[in-house]
Amino acid sequence: MNIKSLLLGSAAALAVVSGAQAADAIVAAEPEPVEYVRVCDAYGTGYFYIPGTETCLKIEGYIRFQVNVGPDQAAPGTSDWDAVTRGQVQFTAKSDTEYGPLTGVIVLQANADNATFQETILDSAYLDIAGFRAGLFYSWWDDGLSGETDVLASGSTLHNSIRYQYESGDFYAGISVDELEDSIHGTRNVANVDGSFGEGETANNVGIALGIGGKAGAFTYQVIGGYDTDTEDGAIRAMGTVAIGPGTLGLAAAWASGPNAYYEESEWTIAAEYAIQATDKLKITPGVQWFDNYRNGSYGGGGVTNTTDFTSDDAWKVGLTVDYQIVENFYAKASVQYLDGDNLDDVTTGYFRLQRAF
Repeated sequence: MNIKSLLLGSAAALAVVSGAQAADAIVAAEPEPVEYVRVCDAYGTGYFYIPGTETCLKIEGYIRFQVNVGPDQAAPGTSDWDAVTRGQVQFTAKSDTEYGPLTGVIVLQANADNATFQETILDSAYLDIAGFRAGLFYSWWDDGLSGETDVLASGSTLHNSIRYQYESGDFYAGISVDELEDSIHGTRNVANVDGSFGEGETANNVGIALGIGGKAGAFTYQVIGGYDTDTEDGAIRAMGTVAIGPGTLGLAAAWASGPNAYYEESEWTIAAEYAIQATDKLKITPGVQWFDNYRNGSYGGGGVTNTTDFTSDDAWKVGLTVDYQIVENFYAKASVQYLDGDNLDDVTTGYFRLQRAF
């Protein structure tokens, strides 16, 4: 056998073996298609489709660091300053229905007075469709002027509520039924100093609020009213802003028939401010407010908070708030307020804040 015969035989053998291996080769399976996150621009910026659904989701929030100054800022009431930190995240889900957009909102908030004393709360949670809203949300009474001087609502404006709001262009009108469970007002709903309720007293008020508002060119307006069924007292508030010169002038007035869950500070009040847009990044807002028959958290006998009457004292408040945008979505705010009045020790409070929004 010569060399040529050997080479031909080896080539034939290799061809047979290669053919057998090719017949047994493993073919990789096709990868499953990947559904990437899609942008949802139907409801504005920031929304994306939840994979596998037609629901659009937006995630936003802020991180805040703040130093408060003033009397009794930190327990046990001996410090004149206190540093606090807050983190808040909001989830907004929207989808189209035959009745219009179906909206669901959840707002979670965590507050830290220090490393030991922290709390996480449900700040809002509600559903919204065809003008109806139900859940835990802030009422129209939470709206205010742009500064920090004005006090135009009672302490809590967050309620479990059912609301209908009609909107047409820049105009809206609505009615809300509110559970006022955390109110401490009324002869049947006064709280003792230790926070407990007396025998036979109730903490389950019901309130009804009405509101209208809107825009007309450079002018915005709002008129709202609230009636506390437990105290059988109500309040009315009117507020408006108008662009004038380098800033925006804001005016507000409120009246209450007696301290109630919607307004409790005084029988009458008038507030004004002028928000000056000094530069693209700097806004300066001086403000002033006058209170007629100021309640001043007065106390009655027997260690029970007197929440049913106004005093005959007057009070006034002035303040200045400065906002500065350091970079996009990051700003600083400083505010100082001075309060004085009849039979009232003058008090100065304020804060400095850094906040990053996302």
